[in-house]
Amino acid sequence: MMVRELVPKLRAFAHRREIRNILHPQAAVSALAAPTPRVAAKASPPPARESIGRTIASTPELVLIGVSTGGPAALARVLPLLPKDFPVPIVVVQHMPPIFTQSLAESLASKCNLRVREAADGEKIEPGLVLIAPGGQQMRLVPGLDTLARVQITDDPPENNCKPAVDYLFRSAANGLPGRAMAVILTGMGSDGTLGLRLLRRHGCFTIAQDEATSVVYGMPKAAVEAGVVDVVLPLDAIAAKIAAAAKVRGS
Repeated sequence: MMVRELVPKLRAFAHRREIRNILHPQAAVSALAAPTPRVAAKASPPPARESIGRTIASTPELVLIGVSTGGPAALARVLPLLPKDFPVPIVVVQHMPPIFTQSLAESLASKCNLRVREAADGEKIEPGLVLIAPGGQQMRLVPGLDTLARVQITDDPPENNCKPAVDYLFRSAANGLPGRAMAVILTGMGSDGTLGLRLLRRHGCFTIAQDEATSVVYGMPKAAVEAGVVDVVLPLDAIAAKIAAAAKVRGS
């Protein structure tokens, strides 16, 4: 087999193994254990609609948002409610093809108190600045020497059939900035973001999901709730207040 044919197969295998380890961190140990007797399955409890029990332990230094179908309208209802003096950066992945994310950023900028723009490679994240991942590319965060983090735009392959992918961004924050972010998963089809939320939450990050009633498509939030990686489920119009309270905005 030619080397150029082997490399993509190895990368795909490594990615599948990483996902398996995230979902089942004890899989290797369990595989060596003796089989246990089968027991009757118990019905799963219904997903929580308000708090799932954990409170915000510390003030986040960064807010991460992942969204897909219905996202532009959802972002236009959440971001304008945040005040001009919002004290931490916000980084957004909206599933969109190239060009459209630039238009989305311009539209949101006209409605928001915050600065909003499409992210550029190497750009610093800053308080009161909303950066939106460019369509058709991946976006991750890398810790900075002179700033909390910088944006890195890559042409890495799609994840969950998405480019940009929420998991790609969330995973970078979990690994590079452990315990320093809070994450929000909004309306969208599929399950992108669930694995990233699992990693973030392991490091103590607080996580929010949009509720079913206000979601255009209750796919991404539902997957996260059912996976047990969400701390609170809220209607869309209550999410900005929760973010502001977490960031300890004056008057929130």
